[in-house]
Amino acid sequence: MATDTLINEYELPFQLYDVLDVERLTEHTKFSEHNRETFDAVLDTADKIATDLFLPHNHLADKDEPQFDGKTVSMIDDVKVAFDAFRDSGFIAGRYSFEVGGMQLPETVMTAVAGYFMAANPSTTAYPFLTTAAINVISHFASEDVKDAFMPRMLTGEFTGTMALTEPHAGSSLADIKTTATEQEDGSYRIKGSKIYISGGDHELSDNIVHLVLAKIPGGPAGVKGISLFVVPKYRLKEDGSIGERNDVHLTGLLHKLGYRGTTSTALSFGDKGECYGYLVGEPHFGLRYMFKMMNEARIGVGFGAAMIGYRGYQYSLDYAKDRTQGRIAPNNKPEHDATAIINHGDVKRMLLAQKAYTEGAMALCLYGSNLIDRINTSDDDTLQNELSELLDLLTPVIKAWPSEYGPKANDLGIQVLGGAGYTREYHAEQFWRDNRLNPIHEGTNGVQALDLSFRKIWQNQGLGMQVLKREITNDLQSITTPESAKLAGKLMPYTEHLHNVLVHLSKILPTEKALTLTGNAQALMNIFASIVVSWMWIRQASTAEQLLAQEQASDKQNFYHGKIQAAKYFIDWELPTIQRDIDLLNNDNSVCTDMEVEWF
Repeated sequence: MATDTLINEYELPFQLYDVLDVERLTEHTKFSEHNRETFDAVLDTADKIATDLFLPHNHLADKDEPQFDGKTVSMIDDVKVAFDAFRDSGFIAGRYSFEVGGMQLPETVMTAVAGYFMAANPSTTAYPFLTTAAINVISHFASEDVKDAFMPRMLTGEFTGTMALTEPHAGSSLADIKTTATEQEDGSYRIKGSKIYISGGDHELSDNIVHLVLAKIPGGPAGVKGISLFVVPKYRLKEDGSIGERNDVHLTGLLHKLGYRGTTSTALSFGDKGECYGYLVGEPHFGLRYMFKMMNEARIGVGFGAAMIGYRGYQYSLDYAKDRTQGRIAPNNKPEHDATAIINHGDVKRMLLAQKAYTEGAMALCLYGSNLIDRINTSDDDTLQNELSELLDLLTPVIKAWPSEYGPKANDLGIQVLGGAGYTREYHAEQFWRDNRLNPIHEGTNGVQALDLSFRKIWQNQGLGMQVLKREITNDLQSITTPESAKLAGKLMPYTEHLHNVLVHLSKILPTEKALTLTGNAQALMNIFASIVVSWMWIRQASTAEQLLAQEQASDKQNFYHGKIQAAKYFIDWELPTIQRDIDLLNNDNSVCTDMEVEWF
């Protein structure tokens, strides 16, 4: 039923070139060998590989998920074919320098590349994306010996990577991990412990799997200050770098998830025989700091993945609504009149508009975050670099949490648009929701993100991130010259004042016992903050669309721009005002959640 078009042909050019002006990055030495043509060629390649090799088996991998026979993990052949094509394309090393075999592409472009694969098949895409994130940690923090041993073959996809944090007894509470690492005379470590929910933790897609494992060195500090990070390969390497014998890392079982079924979710045991070799990354006891490099990158990836799965579901339900006829609309509402496509019904328009507003708003948010990375990396001004880094740090919990909250909501509406068909496995709408439902949990639950925002990110470094955010929003709103966007900016401004007043109030209660109420109300602050930021993202899009609409004569692009403006209106008229409840809760130090006694449940 659904078209094979993964992303509207105008969407990414609009986001990249019109809203974010990524062509300007080519003025910097780092990206000087690129231009719009090379960026477009990379995006076209991604679209083709994703459409031809990832999309066709998305539903198949969901129905025929990986199996473990006690020795080996097996999966449908299509996954290996797609993974190899991704490897051969060079995308794993896309953001890395030419010197190490990379494409030296901007982060914003690589995020856009990821959009095609996440829309086509998130579970197969997980394998190369986890590898890229692991490479990032090793490249920044590992010794030259560790880099030389593992990075080159991870960059080519010969080796894949994982992130092994969670233990059966300790989820987000990493201070409680029990995995240990004991130093040996040769400087290596012996790892012992168990990890669970490790995505991509075992498979036969690559020659080796490089696990990044959090563990504690005996005698180190208590809590998170005693956590160290180790590279633990599935297969040890010989002195000449070739693959040697199996390391003492074993798959104890596969976990069977609601969605993302094509990605192995594993329980791993390290050191059952006392022979699990691990190699320290960086300095002892700094593991959590290093791992956050991977986690923060992964959080942006999770947010964008949620946006793209939501977007795919939106496109799927949009196609259905255009084809499915049911009911009649006045004045052609007599029995003898032809039935109309359901997209003409007001409530279906509402559901489609909500999906568009959620998913395209989330895409814009994530691409903005990626573009901040490029702006940081290409700035010669140390002060500006620091300011933008603070802004990115402030927005990271929002970039993870808001799309992963509203992406599944979009998929839920997509099911509703299909009606009874949406609830059947013969159609794909229900799989989109199942795949996306993992993202509010992935890389720190959305509740953890709300606490991080409420108690840390807003206040750190004397609120510098908030100052920069206010400056960025103000600059954009003051530069608006188009009428519809100016109206939307006028509607947003009072809410930015409300947020300011809420933060002033919270700054007064944080040193008092009333701060306890914020542990229960952190989600309310996230709602306010994120809704204002996403409204800003929509005004940026609407303002750009209005300017282009005045220049564009082609009808298809005119429709695209009108759609952007209408979605911006929807978000600011329908969604933004709902945060008034949260503003009232926070201003009144509402304690309903924290006052609830355990026995009352």
